[in-house]
Amino acid sequence: MRVLIVEDDKETAGYIAKGLREAGYTTEIAADGKEGLLRAASEDFDLAIVDRMLPQVDGLAVVETLRGTSSTLPILFLSAMGGVDDRVKGLKAGGDDYLVKPFAFSELQARVEALLRRPAGDKVETTLRMADLEMDLLARKVSRKGEPIDLQPREFKILEYLMRHAGQVVTRTMLLENVWNYHFDPQTNVVDVHISRLRQKIDKDFDKALLHTVRGAGYSLRENG
Repeated sequence: MRVLIVEDDKETAGYIAKGLREAGYTTEIAADGKEGLLRAASEDFDLAIVDRMLPQVDGLAVVETLRGTSSTLPILFLSAMGGVDDRVKGLKAGGDDYLVKPFAFSELQARVEALLRRPAGDKVETTLRMADLEMDLLARKVSRKGEPIDLQPREFKILEYLMRHAGQVVTRTMLLENVWNYHFDPQTNVVDVHISRLRQKIDKDFDKALLHTVRGAGYSLRENG
């Protein structure tokens, strides 16, 4: 697999290139946006890693120009600009994923692998929907029937997991492992307490309940009880 790294910081570019080469990839480096755009448009790459802030041509313009040519090259934005608006701009410009600096190389490699597994043209999922419940993963906002719902960070993570497994039974153990990162049962009612609070927020003021308790099994987010 051939990866183009468009990064003007030599140390960062070298670090990424070295790590990817050790993982079995072939890497090429472009030190500015103009060179990166020319190479991405004229050479055969499997993926590009593009910094947002580049000399000559900035990263957003590089990606927008490529997408304007109908290029389906998977693109991972890399940037110190980590605000919600920055990430939204990157994805709307045509980026497939967005990683904020500083970063762990293991995460960068995992994102590269995920992009290369994805069918051409697929985008990162940024909105989850279940019936009239909607979750914006970038803005970290939740609404139901257009009404905003204020969730605490842990409640947001629980709901995200439930929405990604909508219609399925999610056990207490699954939540402990994936939301709390516990690989053992702490013998507390922490899951039940958070589920109760979440149910109050997403169901109480609406006609139809979405969050259901499956007796003896766990919980399920679905339209029908």
